[in-house]
Formats: sequence, C-alpha cells, structure tokens
Amino acid sequence: MKDMEVRFTGSVPASYDQLMVPLLFRPYAEELARRAKRLGAKHILETAAGTGAVTQALHDALPDAEIVATDLNPPMLEVATQRVQSPNVRFQPADAQALPFDEGSFDLVVCQFGAMFFPDKVLGHSEARRVLREGGSYLLAIWDRIDRNPMSEAAQQALIDLFPEDPPLFMQEGPFGYHDRGAIERDLRAAGFTNMKIETVELRSRAPSSEEAARALCYGTPMGMEVEDRAPGTLDRAFERVKAGLARFDGPDGANAPMSAHIVTATR
Repeated sequence: MKDMEVRFTGSVPASYDQLMVPLLFRPYAEELARRAKRLGAKHILETAAGTGAVTQALHDALPDAEIVATDLNPPMLEVATQRVQSPNVRFQPADAQALPFDEGSFDLVVCQFGAMFFPDKVLGHSEARRVLREGGSYLLAIWDRIDRNPMSEAAQQALIDLFPEDPPLFMQEGPFGYHDRGAIERDLRAAGFTNMKIETVELRSRAPSSEEAARALCYGTPMGMEVEDRAPGTLDRAFERVKAGLARFDGPDGANAPMSAHIVTATR
C-alpha cells in the first residue's frame, strides 16, 4: 500500500465523508462522545480526526469543551472545517507521532480508527500520553477482526476474487490490521500506560441499500485507488462485484450488518 496520506486525497475526502461516515464511523463517533462526556473533559485533543465525525460528536456532547482536532492530511481537515464551525473547535494539521503541543496540555486525547495507520504505533501512543495531564485519558476506537465486520469482509473478498493474482488488501491490512487486543495492550504499555481497559463493542452498520454500502467502500476509501493501481478503468467493475457481495445484507429497512471494534481507555 502507498502512504495513507497520499491515498486520502483527490475526491476521496469528500466521498469518504458523504458515504463512509454514515456507514461505519458515525455510530462509534457517538459512542466515543458518550464516553468523553462521562469523563467530563474540558481540553480535548483529537488525532487522526479525518473529516470531523468524532469532532462533531464531541462538540455536541461537550459544547463548552475546547477541542483541537488534528490530522496528517489537510484535505480531510478541509472537509471537517465545513462540518464543525465553533469558536471552541480548532482544526490543525499535525502528525500524531510528533504532536506540536506541550506536555500535559489536554484532559483527553481521542483517536477513532487512526491508530491502525500509525507507522510507529508505540510512538503514536507515547505522544498521546505525553500531551495528557496526570489523570487524563486516552480514548481510542480500533477495528476488531475483519471477520467480525462482515460487510467489510465481503467487500474485501470480492476484490480477492476479482484480482486473485494480486488482490488489493487495503481493508484487511489497513483498517483491520491492528485487531489483536494483546498487541494493542503491549503497545500501550511500551508507550508508558499502565492503567487501561479494552472493551469490544458491537454496533450496527447501516445503509439505505447494499448498493450504497458498496459505493461507500469502493469510492469513499483508498480501496478504490488500489483497484485502479492494478487495472486502470476497472473500478466500476469492482463496484459491481462488491455490490453483489453485499446484497445478502439487504433487508426491508436497507442494508444492515454487525460491526465490531475495540474501545480503549488508557489513563496517564
């Protein structure tokens, strides 16, 4: 896979926001915001904020909190700035592995589905710990195994079937490549955290139809760019394959499938 910063460019940020956020990310954004509200944080840093789904949920839950939302990718933040406009929310490009903030600056650091992409995960966790005050919390969402996320697994399998010699494995190796709870705990301990809780939380992935879900996965993620890398001009054909693979999730109220992620709370 190419560098993820390059992958989330062009039309991907807007498509990601319009298609992927409702399908996969909003339910966990709301879950993280509920947990953040219970913690009562007043100074929040969000890393890997993407297009601002969690930022919006945090601001809705804690409107008086000061939130700094960061991402390595400025095009993603450009979309986020249109989503959330508040004097209490600031967006800033920043690398989660080299945060431009002083030690002990925040009550809470939140990261939804970003840690999987940290080239050095221990360094990313260590930076989160560094900028937390004593007693502050690090709140993460990290995808569980791909087979516990059947809609994403079906999309991945459709591409494996389409390109058996060189399958695009973005889904399997990217979003779902950091699912092992033991590895997550080891990395957090290596980063200096000693007090942590890892819960596996199952929610539902919903879309108006399997076609809309397939459109989200093919056109709203770097998966589509990996398809074009292998055979330019074949993304529409891949979309038809993925759509067929997701058809079994259709029901009277649209497409619906379980999804599973780990919610991590670590305390400095």
